[in-house]
Amino acid sequence: MTSRTTQGAAVIEFRGVGLTYPGPPAVQALHPCDVSIAPGDFVTVVGPSGSGKSTLLNIAGLLDTPTQGRYLLNGIDTAALSPSRLAALRGERIGFVFQAFHLLPHRSALENVELAMVYRAVPRRERRTRAAAVLERVGLAHRAAALPTQMSGGERQRVAVARALVGEPSLLLCDEPTGNLDSATSASLLDLLDVLNRDGMTIVVITHDRQVAEHGRRTVTIRDGVLHEPAHRPGAA
Repeated sequence: MTSRTTQGAAVIEFRGVGLTYPGPPAVQALHPCDVSIAPGDFVTVVGPSGSGKSTLLNIAGLLDTPTQGRYLLNGIDTAALSPSRLAALRGERIGFVFQAFHLLPHRSALENVELAMVYRAVPRRERRTRAAAVLERVGLAHRAAALPTQMSGGERQRVAVARALVGEPSLLLCDEPTGNLDSATSASLLDLLDVLNRDGMTIVVITHDRQVAEHGRRTVTIRDGVLHEPAHRPGAA
């Protein structure tokens, strides 16, 4: 996996980052917080519905702009960037995996992964080669020609992970990635995330499931928009 992190820089660094939606009345979705996530870390974020987990993920994923503080992604101060540069940075550095798979139903697994590179002007032959390689990496080389309607939920989520990885991001953001999966399939997906992390991928998983959270090296708890200091679990890999 290609590393594009500035030498010595955290992948995610929040410096007093907060987000308030204007009113009336104003809503403080995320209170100012400091968070640092190093390259190769695996952080899980837990909290009840409406706690601010999605706000945190949206800021980290450059989908929302904080109203307070500074967010540095790979050492780059995102506040200094134009909307077009933010969009480009998001495409270059961040892979997303959501609870819903968001696959095109009439496109094969290989084509769904290839489509992630279309708007980055990657030549077609290279798209095909890279998509095939990343499907093999997630254990789905044998299902490359299958349509999403012919695949299990776990297989579809692995295609979504492959699509997130094909651009060689420095950060993988997962929003309730096991939410639509049964317990056995969830365990298989989490094993895959563990492997990716051991290979050096920086991963942040948003979840309400404490068992999912146990896969992280660190767990952040958020409630009513207040982030509690990350804790390292003794013995975590």
